[in-house]
Amino acid sequence: MNRNTTMNRQQFLKLGALATSAALLPAFEGMAATPKKVGLQLYTLREAMAKDPDGTLKSVAKIGYKEVESFGYSDGKFFGKTPKEYATLLKDLGLTAPSGHYTTGNVVVTGKGTLKNDWERTVADAAEIGQKYMVCAYLFPPERTKIDDYKQFAELFNKSAEVCQKAGIQFAYHNHDFEFQPLGGQLPYDLLLNETDEKLVKMELDLYWATLAGQDPVALFKKSPGRFPLWHIKDIAKTPEREFAEVGTGSVDFQRIFHAGKTAGMTHYFVEQDVCKRPPLESIAISYKNVQKLKV
Repeated sequence: MNRNTTMNRQQFLKLGALATSAALLPAFEGMAATPKKVGLQLYTLREAMAKDPDGTLKSVAKIGYKEVESFGYSDGKFFGKTPKEYATLLKDLGLTAPSGHYTTGNVVVTGKGTLKNDWERTVADAAEIGQKYMVCAYLFPPERTKIDDYKQFAELFNKSAEVCQKAGIQFAYHNHDFEFQPLGGQLPYDLLLNETDEKLVKMELDLYWATLAGQDPVALFKKSPGRFPLWHIKDIAKTPEREFAEVGTGSVDFQRIFHAGKTAGMTHYFVEQDVCKRPPLESIAISYKNVQKLKV
């Protein structure tokens, strides 16, 4: 076989491989890729955000975070800024806010900007800053004294999610550990999963709280595949107290969980640390560095 024949054969094989790849491309386009942008739930920096949101967000961006999840929206304002002002600040810093936390408005937090008070405006403001997810962040103790309370929340979540859907936003629920404690012979978390519309209501799984409650995140993903597009990644300290710890310094096997990302339907993940022993900015820098070591 002469050189020209060899070259032609190589070219033929190369073209054939390209054609095969092109034929398979549509099948892969529909597969969700695990995101590489690291997000931060800003509640970790709540004191700093209250004093200096501009400077704090600048520090967050400098560490390397690309996404933030908001909290504390009230009466048309994000950290004291209008949606337009907040969106501009984020854009100038190279940040986006794909998700935000909200409360029901039953007790404690009862002003405008909750599921039960001025929700339509709240959804419109979230859309203006580019949010793709709106998450019920927490159920206060007086709200959840019996299993029937959760049944009412399932109805509220479905109704709230319908408003979100019209704006192109996905509604979700963020857990702690109490949802995995039996109440009235049922697990509240199972009730919320079963009695909400799986398309309207997704879950933001807090890996710390779920693990602390004795749950296996991977098993939850397999039980309800595609239901967990958002995660909170925070570690459990290797101490008797099992307190919050920087990602990668504790006992949670994050790599195993990330390997199940496609099963979960995960699209975004946010570092969060409710309480920090170090200065919070130092803690989130450690978590960011260690997240980079994970294969995602």
